[in-house]
Amino acid sequence: MKNFRSLAPYVTAAGLIIFVAIFADFLTPFDPYVQDLEGALSPPNSQNLLGTDRYGRDVLSRVIVGSQTTLCASLILLATISIVGSLIGAICGYKGGKLDTILMRLSDVFLAFPQMVFAIAAAGALGGGLLNAAAALAIIGWPKYARIARGLVLSIRSMPWLDAAKMSGSSSTAILFVHVLPNIAGTIFVTAALDLGTIIMELAGLSFLGLGAMPPTAEWGAMMSNGRSMLQTAPWVILAPGTAIFITVATFNLLGDKLRDYLSTQR
Repeated sequence: MKNFRSLAPYVTAAGLIIFVAIFADFLTPFDPYVQDLEGALSPPNSQNLLGTDRYGRDVLSRVIVGSQTTLCASLILLATISIVGSLIGAICGYKGGKLDTILMRLSDVFLAFPQMVFAIAAAGALGGGLLNAAAALAIIGWPKYARIARGLVLSIRSMPWLDAAKMSGSSSTAILFVHVLPNIAGTIFVTAALDLGTIIMELAGLSFLGLGAMPPTAEWGAMMSNGRSMLQTAPWVILAPGTAIFITVATFNLLGDKLRDYLSTQR
């Protein structure tokens, strides 16, 4: 119970961020896409708490809606690479043979490249856009989970309870989904929780470089890119989404660390 209480503040903070992302459309004080050129680059005031951008759009409203874009895209991407990668790794570890050799050598090829450099090249080749940026990160992201899952499966493949499942007549598919995957799910989940902050940073980074979300989409990385030329004249335009990224990444990284510590004490 004591360990869970130490985890609760981080779960609450992460839950609050997710709540804002889910209900972003109802929480924005102004329409984040409506332009008001007469009020462009207004500093923070009682009406626009975080000021306005070069087109007169309310920065706070765009940061709130940007949480939906950034977080939803990151969560979908994370779910995809963790599930697909874990399934590939579990199958390779359990079955072995030529399939294991081919897929693991393929994963070695992807892991040989610096992840962000490869993602920039892939996103540029695909033509930019949030979907293409996510696809580029998915291409380079699954091998990590495949390697982790394969190693975990190899460590339990010779366990007596797994032999008992085989002797009971269970099919390979049933053994994989009923016995193997549930036993490695905890480690995969903690790894995914620790990776969420990194994925948010990578998606925002690609958008900052013009390879992710395209204008006028409200996305934190794209908002920072649009405001970088005004860092000295209107710093709130870039500081607001930058602070949102910092708080979100720090929250999920701390949650991942605490979750790992909590689960390690439960074993």
